[in-house]
Amino acid sequence: MPVCSLVHLNGAILPLDGAHISPLDRGFLFAHAAYEVTAVYGGRFVDLEGHIARLSRTLDGIGIPDPHDADGWTALHEALIARNALQEGLIYLQVTGGAYDARDFAGPDILAPTVFAYADARPLIGAAARDGIRAVFLADSRWKRRDMKTTQLLSQALAYRAAKEQGAETAFMVEDGLVTEAASANAWIVTASGEIITRGLSSAILPGITRAGVFRLAEMRGFTITERAFTPEEALNAAEVFTSSAGAMIAPVIELDGRRIGDGRPGPVTRQVQRFYYEAMGADLRAAAPFVYDRD
Repeated sequence: MPVCSLVHLNGAILPLDGAHISPLDRGFLFAHAAYEVTAVYGGRFVDLEGHIARLSRTLDGIGIPDPHDADGWTALHEALIARNALQEGLIYLQVTGGAYDARDFAGPDILAPTVFAYADARPLIGAAARDGIRAVFLADSRWKRRDMKTTQLLSQALAYRAAKEQGAETAFMVEDGLVTEAASANAWIVTASGEIITRGLSSAILPGITRAGVFRLAEMRGFTITERAFTPEEALNAAEVFTSSAGAMIAPVIELDGRRIGDGRPGPVTRQVQRFYYEAMGADLRAAAPFVYDRD
């Protein structure tokens, strides 16, 4: 789907083809930048507050001054929605260490951030949610502070390319014999007894905002979630597997490394999680996601 025609750059809304960033920007030279992706459904944000809070934490962690308070970030996002008349899709935001007249690893004492954001109109509940996706296992080569959402995404990009070459849509990253997360999503397995397992928060994984939403649903709906690392073998033998992220929301994984998960269809627990998550964000399930009832 196309990127919307109007973008935000350093306080101004302007046409995409008129947005220019210096080639000396620290985001371009060193990947010294934070980013966030927030879903929009029915013209409303999904968990915007959580994304803003995580952005602030990441900026602090990588030494970039936060150029806005929570109200300022909200206003920026709302302006992009309004100016692009966005009803469904994603807002991508990047905050870099800015540009100055040198290529210097350390940079100035006080950085002047570059802020760029754009809207991407796309359906959020589609074929991947309905039919499931395939994944492969790959060694996790990412930097050690995965709890910060930065633009250091080369390992993830290469993981997606490797998965595509093997006929899959994503990868499950493995380190020290344990699954960390998917290429750009948190990873979950479901046991035969219905227990949901996902890795606990640490610097090894990103604290997903959608992940947090699933935990809130569990508290309201009585799901059992255990936070612990699991092995690739546990994932292969799980009754169900799914991922969570802002872009794909809840994506069933029906195949891992060429082996069918469960009966090869999105499972009943995953369907329940999808149902409750879509309801919470205001979706008309019968119109937008009737498939969530196919395992009842």
